[in-house]
Amino acid sequence: MSCVRGFTSTGVILVLFILLVIVSCSLCFF
Repeated sequence: MSCVRGFTSTGVILVLFILLVIVSCSLCFF
């Protein structure tokens, strides 16, 4: 289960990072 938990936390961090990049790009365009 630790492997699944590690994969889940990594996925959450990856999603947050992608959202941060999208928001930054949107602010740059405006």
